Amino acid sequence: MAARVSGLSLAVQFFVVGGLVSLLAMLMVGAVVTTLIERAVTRNAGATTALYVDSVIAPLLPDMRNTQVLDDAARQALDETLGQGALGRRLAAMRLWSRDGTILYAEDESLIDRRFVLTPDIKSAFAGNMVVNYDRFDILDKDMMEPSGPLLEIYNPILQPWSGDVVAVIEFYEYAHDFEATLQNARLRSWLAVAGVTVAFFLALYAVVVRGSRTIDRQARDLSRRVGELTTLLDQNRALHQRVQTATQRTTALNESYLRRLAADLHDGPTQFVALASMRLDSETVLGKHIPHDKRESEVSSIRASLEEALQEIRDICNGLVLPQIEMADLPEIIGHAIVAYERRTGMQVEQRLDPVTPALPISERICIYRFLQEALNNGYRHCRGASQIVTMTCDKDKVVVAVSDEGPGFDPDGVAPESLGLAGLRERVKSLGGSFDLDTSEKGTVLTVTLNLKEPAPS
Repeated sequence: MAARVSGLSLAVQFFVVGGLVSLLAMLMVGAVVTTLIERAVTRNAGATTALYVDSVIAPLLPDMRNTQVLDDAARQALDETLGQGALGRRLAAMRLWSRDGTILYAEDESLIDRRFVLTPDIKSAFAGNMVVNYDRFDILDKDMMEPSGPLLEIYNPILQPWSGDVVAVIEFYEYAHDFEATLQNARLRSWLAVAGVTVAFFLALYAVVVRGSRTIDRQARDLSRRVGELTTLLDQNRALHQRVQTATQRTTALNESYLRRLAADLHDGPTQFVALASMRLDSETVLGKHIPHDKRESEVSSIRASLEEALQEIRDICNGLVLPQIEMADLPEIIGHAIVAYERRTGMQVEQRLDPVTPALPISERICIYRFLQEALNNGYRHCRGASQIVTMTCDKDKVVVAVSDEGPGFDPDGVAPESLGLAGLRERVKSLGGSFDLDTSEKGTVLTVTLNLKEPAPS
């Protein structure tokens, strides 16, 4: 039960627990208030009746200080008073008690001059207190009949006029039909008042708790959302850190591979031609004194050709390494530089399909696109020489897409040797910038595509 309640919202918990507590408090306060009201109403009603009865009965009694016996005249006067008039209709019974517990007068003559044990209420009346009880009737004799209907039991002390001493106690019972209706009305009003105050107090507190609960729930949702966002960002940062580490490791390996390939190109190309020229410079044909002039000139021309070929290969290697002036160039100009250099070197023609609206790109993205075009066009030339090539570029507010396609026979991507640096280098360069690299090849041709994001990706 406690687990179920704790799983509810703060407002619901307060409604359940606070409602029970408020109900118990209402019952307790209502019971106390009703009891106090009943006592006050009963005492006021009894006091009014006692005052009235005392004003009517007391003048008929003899000097109770000097005598404890009522003569026939006093009893007859009491009988006539109680048997006729308004007082007789209001009272169900009346008894006159002396201090020793003797009944001096009663409507039931069998009780007169009989002594009974004084009850606590009679003793309190002889002490000078008026005692009022609701819906009670004391049966003194087994043959007595209890009057029907609600009654007020009143014990009123009779005081000596000049001394104020209590000389007797009048016990009488008043019909309480009107009093019962008044008391029920007072009870109803008291319960309604207590219930109204309790409900109003509870609703006021509930409104405050509901408002606070909504604020807490909203803050909890915001906190959960922020924690989720922070967790997502941490995961993204962790993934990006891992990607950077992987890209750094691969870039280091690729740089080493590039250096090895550059060394191999220099060793297998220009170095061979320079070595050959050096060997010929030390030959007898060049250094001999008796070699004919035309033969020597032919050897020198051959050496010069070897050196020129080595120089050309060095220039070709440098042209592939050096970037054009792209710091101030926009994307169409960069694409144009790459295509013009390729066409000049190979003599091929490349079709261009460029989006007229181009975004401003950072220098790293521009270098990436330039190297991509270099490698993609060169790969197309090496593997499908003579096939037409197309460069396309499309842009929107979120990304730029550059693609190089040809109509060659295609190739098997799985058959590319691991030491092949072109595609691997492109893929790692693009990934390091947060972009994507796609390869689509078939018998109908090959398409290489690079996509670079212009905005940071939204948290997933």
